[in-house]
Amino acid sequence: MVTLAWNFAGSPGGVTAGAVTLIEGSSFCLSEASGDITPGSVQGLFLRDTRVLSRWELRLDGDPVEPLTVLTEETYRGVFIGRAMPRAGLADSTILVERHRYVGAGMREDIVVRNLGQETAAFAMVLHVDADFGDLFEVKQGHVESRGEHAIQHTDNELHLTRRWQGHSRGAVISATGASVSPDTLTFRVVVPARGQWSTSIHVLPVIDGVRPAPTFPEDQPVTRTLPAVRRTAWREETPTITVPNLVVQNILRTSGRDLESLRIHDPANPDAVAVAAGAPWFMALFGRDSILTALMTLSINPSLALGTAEALARFQGVGEDPVTEEQPGRILHEMRFGVDATDALGGNIYYGTADATPLFVILVGELLRWGADPDRVRALIPHVDRALEWVEHYGDRDGDGFVEYQRITDRGLVNQGWKDSHDGVTDAAGRIPHGPIALVEVQGYVYGAYRARALLAEALENDPETAHRFRERAAMLRERFEEAFWLPGRGWYAIALDGDKKAVDSLSSNIGHALWAGIVAREHAAQVADQLLSPDMFTGWGVRTLASSMGAYNPMSYHIGSVWPHDNAIIATGLRRYGFVDHATRVARALLGAAAEFGGRLPELMCGFDRTEYARPVPYPAACSPQAWAAAAPVELTRVLLGAQPCFPHQHLRLDPHLPAELQPLTVHGVRLGSATVDLEVRDDRATVTGLPEGVSVSAEPCPCGDLQTV
Repeated sequence: MVTLAWNFAGSPGGVTAGAVTLIEGSSFCLSEASGDITPGSVQGLFLRDTRVLSRWELRLDGDPVEPLTVLTEETYRGVFIGRAMPRAGLADSTILVERHRYVGAGMREDIVVRNLGQETAAFAMVLHVDADFGDLFEVKQGHVESRGEHAIQHTDNELHLTRRWQGHSRGAVISATGASVSPDTLTFRVVVPARGQWSTSIHVLPVIDGVRPAPTFPEDQPVTRTLPAVRRTAWREETPTITVPNLVVQNILRTSGRDLESLRIHDPANPDAVAVAAGAPWFMALFGRDSILTALMTLSINPSLALGTAEALARFQGVGEDPVTEEQPGRILHEMRFGVDATDALGGNIYYGTADATPLFVILVGELLRWGADPDRVRALIPHVDRALEWVEHYGDRDGDGFVEYQRITDRGLVNQGWKDSHDGVTDAAGRIPHGPIALVEVQGYVYGAYRARALLAEALENDPETAHRFRERAAMLRERFEEAFWLPGRGWYAIALDGDKKAVDSLSSNIGHALWAGIVAREHAAQVADQLLSPDMFTGWGVRTLASSMGAYNPMSYHIGSVWPHDNAIIATGLRRYGFVDHATRVARALLGAAAEFGGRLPELMCGFDRTEYARPVPYPAACSPQAWAAAAPVELTRVLLGAQPCFPHQHLRLDPHLPAELQPLTVHGVRLGSATVDLEVRDDRATVTGLPEGVSVSAEPCPCGDLQTV
């Protein structure tokens, strides 16, 4: 048996160009543009990280349907429009085929056949079906091993596919009225009168350990009244509307909101709680770092997403020590999975091997307080915050030098445990991979931000100035040590990391932009850092590279050592604006919005790092997730950066200092939630008008005196 491990060195399995992804919660379906799921590929219907359909191919008299177009007005449903292959000697076909697909707790597909000809049409329509019950890890890596006992049963109108393994069973029941069912096909004898139509509905329901859920899309209920539709309506009603005169940017913002909506996941044990998944198709699960950064970047449009994410992560915070899953008391998870096979890769259903999610969790709780989230729910998170900070100082700082380091505990763990977690994600200027333990530059910044967040929580919710002072002192001491250890005076930038010998890993990387974001960078070095990030070695015209082109390991077609990541750039822009480099931040924002326009309004997880002068359009990275949560959140965060907006509810202060490109003015935002209030905003000629503010909240271009993620 092949045992999968987290130190997989390749990129995720390739998704072919033109593939269509439909998503609802943690369920998704990946198919061809025709609607077919082709065996032997990474396509399929995935539920709880298991592929319950690995083949779903429609044939009319043995021929595939020729695809015409796909309509996906909602991310959980799509209409695949095609036509029958023309008969011999004819140029065109008169048979139109519509496949209306709905994805939820299973799948429903309504097939409508329209005869546009003048004669009655008759043919055999056969749906070929199979399920390998492959685990998501295996599918995305292109290696699915047959495990357990597979069984096929069928009745006159139902096909049952089942796998039993390790005391668990996974199954799928496929049913349709009017079908003749065999072990691997559903056959329909179709007769369609001239100018008439014929239809059927096919249902796929998963069976998990003998339990079959109710269908998400029953035929006797309008789709608009189903749970996915109701949830989307609620999301749209509570999410602000942003209007700008530039229709391209308007489309980008609309697409981001729609994608974030589709990437929400609900806890089956607590349906009212909502968190954000990392991205489609492979990461429709709760991720520590990804979910937290997405939540932080979307506080301005929907704080409930951030609050739900924080509460979900707190619920699964580490309590014991496990070397296989790398669980430690107080540690925030890296990734959660649901499949039976997840134990092969994770050692369990949760893997904790990340250095950054734990301090980022503390920052998130502090920002929830600033944005006016329910103080009782925020207060309930403080014990989890304190456990997270205990992890930082005892397990994170394993050698007591004041810095958080990582080194995997077993050979199954991730070699790199920051956001650049591929095997070569951290290199020195010559291109060499350093030995561990590794102390990343951005992680120290996150710890600095976590200490300051804890101080604010102590002041605002606990009336505890002594604790507030203690954590501010810790932040100040960390900043001093950080300067001594990470600053490279002969280079003009901070090291990406310290290696196991406490020597600086001297490459120029985008990670230093995260240090700006967190506020740990010394004022006297900030200008040099800002200029390095926008230098020709780093800035492509579409964004800032992950690694400078002058570095030994640079590869613009790599995952982490020369590519451009939208979320990385949004964080960099926020950091630049925090230190007052408005022009630098605006250049990054314009570059990223320009790239989004080239991708049709949707930013992918990453793109290749070629310079804009080399190729006129951004070059896609072939295995990038799309939609992807923190990429979808990037335009939202960039808008906030350009507005210079940051509330601080504990001090009744709203900073608002817009510096918008002319093409984005006038800008209006309707329905921003600040605490219990709903606020509207209009910006003309960089002058802002705000209505609906809670009583007592002041508006100023100046930062809040307490310090926040916009100011030093």
